[in-house]
Amino acid sequence: MYQTRRSFIKLACASGAVAGLGLATPSIGQGLTKVTFSTSWLPEGPNLFAYVARDKGFWKKYGLDVTVTRGSGSGATAQAVGANSFMFGMSATPTAMIQASKGLPITCIGQLNYDALMGVGVLASSSIKQPKDLEGKKLGASVGSGEYPFLPLYAKKAGFDFSKVDLVQLDSKVRDRSLIEKLVDGVAAFGSSTIPSLASNGVDVRFMLFKNVGLEFYGQSLITTTTRVNAEPALCQAFVNGAMEAIQFVMTQPDEALSIFLKANDEVAMTASGKEYARIGLGLTNLTNLVPEVMGHGLGWADPAKMKAQAEIVVEFAAGQGAKLPEMTTLFSNQFVGKVRLTEAELALAQKMVEPYRKYVA
Repeated sequence: MYQTRRSFIKLACASGAVAGLGLATPSIGQGLTKVTFSTSWLPEGPNLFAYVARDKGFWKKYGLDVTVTRGSGSGATAQAVGANSFMFGMSATPTAMIQASKGLPITCIGQLNYDALMGVGVLASSSIKQPKDLEGKKLGASVGSGEYPFLPLYAKKAGFDFSKVDLVQLDSKVRDRSLIEKLVDGVAAFGSSTIPSLASNGVDVRFMLFKNVGLEFYGQSLITTTTRVNAEPALCQAFVNGAMEAIQFVMTQPDEALSIFLKANDEVAMTASGKEYARIGLGLTNLTNLVPEVMGHGLGWADPAKMKAQAEIVVEFAAGQGAKLPEMTTLFSNQFVGKVRLTEAELALAQKMVEPYRKYVA
């Protein structure tokens, strides 16, 4: 495999492909470069782009034959990529920051979405209308979930007394059910997973996002080893280009993208709520991509100031003892992004497509 990748890099560099979007594509005789990629979780909205990139031919366009493997959590995927078990992966950006702060040699090479949708979910009929209303109420939370360490900081920024909240420890597997059955008044969770899970089963839910009080975290990042960024830039460029073109496609043609995804994941399509679950998840993911970073710099671009501010919060509140703030030039790179941009017409279409999903995070 190494010789194949090396040949690919020589070909791309010889054509000047690293400098622009139009990477040289090997001829059929030369074959495709085999690449391994792991998502951060089971098939769902945030990773739907990967199945489109593979099956619609976006990665193949750039000479890549990508094997997509479903993950079992952002932390596990980050560690697997850092250990070279996978060449590329996707991880929640705060989790990637935690792993990097502990010395894992990974670099974020492109943002897949721009809001982790961390927050507190409540039933739409709940009397909890603002964060301060959580005082005196039961809040279900899972210690191992990514938003958990930031709850005290959220309370501080939102202006309520966290000590007055009845914190109920729950396993993440029963957290959503506990809200439905009103065993708790709200749940701390990632809206990107909890909202589709509940809404696709007819449960009206609304989220109070950390972002709304100034506690902002990016969503999922594409990751690879820092060594690969430096040693195989043409391969990284090809992989990012295919991924970003797929994201452009799912933002502007979500119905076709959903059909491709369901065809690739029979177990999702077969369940009664599977299609709706994926549809809502994709809608929310697309919504998080309509941000100034994308409009001003193109898909995948990360704001250096925001990345540093987020990393500082992560190291202070979530990384644990011994963690150190990663070097920003190692933590993330904008080297490979910004090549794929939405036209004005595509942007207007994407904005129209996400309107039905704003109600969940209003």
